[in-house]
Amino acid sequence: MACYSVTVKKSAQKTLFGLPAPIVQNITRIIDALIENPKPKGSKKLTGSDNAYRIRSGDYRIIYTVFNAELIIEVIKIGHRKDIYR
Repeated sequence: MACYSVTVKKSAQKTLFGLPAPIVQNITRIIDALIENPKPKGSKKLTGSDNAYRIRSGDYRIIYTVFNAELIIEVIKIGHRKDIYR
């Protein structure tokens, strides 16, 4: 199985590092796991997009896109579930 490379947009990094340490650790662990499996159990494809997915981490959501041809995952947004889809 091929390994993907993961990039995180600056805006998502800024949001992530503004969160409490235990939440940052959990989200970082989930993002690291995407390298091996870009569509893990619990991830959902977002409607209206060909390659966007979301995965839960407690009350937080990680929105990312998967580019299978290039083996790239880009984390585009991280946020609380009440704010993430606006």
